[in-house]
Amino acid sequence: MPATLPAPRPGLLDGATVFLDIDGTLLELADDPEAVRADGPTRALLRDLAERLDGRLAMVSGRSLEQIDRILGPIAQALPVTGSHGLEYRWNEVWARPERLAVLNDVASAFHGLAQTWPGCLVEEKSYGVAFHWRLAPQARQQAETMAVQLADSHALKIQHGKDLVELRMPGGDKGQAVRRLMARKGMIGTRPVFFGDDLTDEAGFAAARALGGHGVLVGERALNGSSTAATLALPSPHAVRAFLRAFADGTAQVPE
Repeated sequence: MPATLPAPRPGLLDGATVFLDIDGTLLELADDPEAVRADGPTRALLRDLAERLDGRLAMVSGRSLEQIDRILGPIAQALPVTGSHGLEYRWNEVWARPERLAVLNDVASAFHGLAQTWPGCLVEEKSYGVAFHWRLAPQARQQAETMAVQLADSHALKIQHGKDLVELRMPGGDKGQAVRRLMARKGMIGTRPVFFGDDLTDEAGFAAARALGGHGVLVGERALNGSSTAATLALPSPHAVRAFLRAFADGTAQVPE
C-alpha cells in the first residue's frame, strides 16, 4: 500500500456517515457481473453497521436500483441507496429517477453485436446505461473503446471507464452528487462522510467526501499500484473492507492486516 495512502484508523467511523460502493469494494468482482451476490454474513454486516451508525449508512453504486436489490437482498430496502452513478436513488421507499433515453437501446444493440465477435465479452444493460465488459477477452478493449467514443458522440452520452469495461450512460449524475445529496439530509448534516470505493467511477465520491470534511478510502489494486486518486486512505481488498466494517460494528475496531 503506498505510503501516501495509509490504512484507516480504528476510530475513523465514530460519528461518521458511511458510503459504500458495491463491486470491488464491499464485494469481490466477478467475471459475470450478474453472478455477484452478497452472502448471509455480508447482509448481516450491513444490518449491524447501519444500527451502529444510527442509520447513517448508504450504498452508492453504478448498478441500477433493481440490480442492487438483487445483490443485497432485503437489507437494501432498509438503507438509502443510490444507483446508476447518482442518476437514481431511493430514500425511505421514495424513488427518484429520470426517464430512460431510448438511444440506450441503440447502444445495447451495437455492444451486443460487438460481443458476438469477441467470445467472452459481456454486455450489461442498466436502467440508465449500457456497459461492455472485456475481462475474459482483453484483446477486445481497443475496439470496444473506439465504438464507445463513436456512440457517445452520436448520442450525446457520457463515457464511464471502469475495470475491464467501458460504459455509456445518460449524463447528469455522479457519485459525488449522491454524497452531497445525502449529506444534506437530516441526521447526516454535520457528520463526517467516509466513502469507500475502488474504481475511477468512485473518484467523484472521494472528492465530495473530502470537500465536506471527510475521507475517501480507496480499495484494491488501484490503492496498491500508486494510482492518482482523491482518496486519502486505502484498504487492500473487499475482504479487508468487510473486516474493518465488522470490527467497527462489533465495537472492536482495528486496522485490518
